[in-house]
Amino acid sequence: MRTLPIIWQRLVSADGTTCPRCHGTGEEVRHAVARLRAMLDPLGFVPELQVKEIDEARFAADTLQSNQILIAGQPLDVWLGGATGSSRCCDQCGDSECRTLELEDRSYEVIPEDLILKAALKAASALAVSSRGGV
Repeated sequence: MRTLPIIWQRLVSADGTTCPRCHGTGEEVRHAVARLRAMLDPLGFVPELQVKEIDEARFAADTLQSNQILIAGQPLDVWLGGATGSSRCCDQCGDSECRTLELEDRSYEVIPEDLILKAALKAASALAVSSRGGV
């Protein structure tokens, strides 16, 4: 079995908390990875979730790193044909402009499970094709 690496990273404050936006995406990504286990098995892949914490100093240097999902080394928005956006956040993030997903005239602050599944299946398919030398 080959692994399909999925990295989700978000700001974690000094007291160990994260904002509601990141918390929501975390729930969605964990549900997606659980469902992907059965979905990817026939393709010979197993999803491997890595959760990374961004400290406040790193967040201040680049707020768009928080709430980012990378699948097979590419941002989720690339797999979906979307774009990275931003909007004002809250709580731990203060008044910072935090990452959003812009897709088909919609803006997502919390990334829904179905979009994570769609991006992961596209990534696995692309990896399967590339390992066979293309089509």
